[in-house]
Amino acid sequence: MKNEIKEQNKIPQFRSYVDKADFRFIAKAFEKNYYAEGTYAKEFQEKLLTLIGSKFGCFACNGTLALYLALKAIGVKSGDEVIVQNITFIASANAVEMIGAKPLFADIVSYKNLTIDLNSIKVTKKTKAMVLCHLFGTACSNIEEVSKFCNKHGLLLVEDAAQALAIKSSNRHCGAFGKVGTFSFYADKTITTGEGGFVVTDDAAIYEKMLYLRNQGRKHSGTFVHQEIGYNFRITDIQACLGLSQLLKLDKIKDKKQKIHEQYKHYLGDQVEFLSLNPDFSYIPFRVVIFVKDAEKTMKYLIKNGVESRSMFYPLHKQPCYRFLGY
Repeated sequence: MKNEIKEQNKIPQFRSYVDKADFRFIAKAFEKNYYAEGTYAKEFQEKLLTLIGSKFGCFACNGTLALYLALKAIGVKSGDEVIVQNITFIASANAVEMIGAKPLFADIVSYKNLTIDLNSIKVTKKTKAMVLCHLFGTACSNIEEVSKFCNKHGLLLVEDAAQALAIKSSNRHCGAFGKVGTFSFYADKTITTGEGGFVVTDDAAIYEKMLYLRNQGRKHSGTFVHQEIGYNFRITDIQACLGLSQLLKLDKIKDKKQKIHEQYKHYLGDQVEFLSLNPDFSYIPFRVVIFVKDAEKTMKYLIKNGVESRSMFYPLHKQPCYRFLGY
């Protein structure tokens, strides 16, 4: 067909910023026979902590398990309730369910700025924590209010900052407001290691608990005396090398993403409405989020013209797998 857009000319909804420089950095792991989590993982950890500004941090296999590790380390257990904002990727709720706790979905005041409706939240004696999500490369619009709300009600705040690496205000990084914060390095994140997650905290006791949980109940590998029940949440030095290489070009990735966002704003103009950004924080587009009257029609038009698109996250309370909660 004459109007058919060739595959190579399509504009993808995202593209990982991986190039030959990353391949050369990864080669270091093979040259030194560093395959399991080791020297490069420690270097990657230190650089991430410097960027985020937290005292302690450790890796997990992916963002979902980073959330699970965080929730487990702060003491969330079977039978507890955990508040999760209703608009987010389902992993935020699934990590709660993995522990055996019950996710309670908090309403969103507006899709356009993703503000959590704190008045809609009912805290009970069973409510232990809250999972707050920073979505689409900007900070939650009422993060300060959420933090105060959790302190007032004795809730442990867990920040799902999977899409918010390098998103920060003048004095604090996303993920550093709560008791723990989690990040993801999946293929479509700002920097990628293919799969991978990271958990940060300023609490030494929580950090020590995570060390046991993520490494088969021992703080250090090489011993076969296991003080606690733990699991394997380690990553590899191969992944860490890719992460280190990606961090070196973080500023370039940020600039590219922001320029792409500006192009969409230029060409779409006032025909659509764009996601409202938190003005107090930096912004690195995770996706270019727009709001239109007829999403299906708009998506068909974009696809016909070679622009890939997808819908936003489906509300958690409407997910078929969570019907048993009675929403």
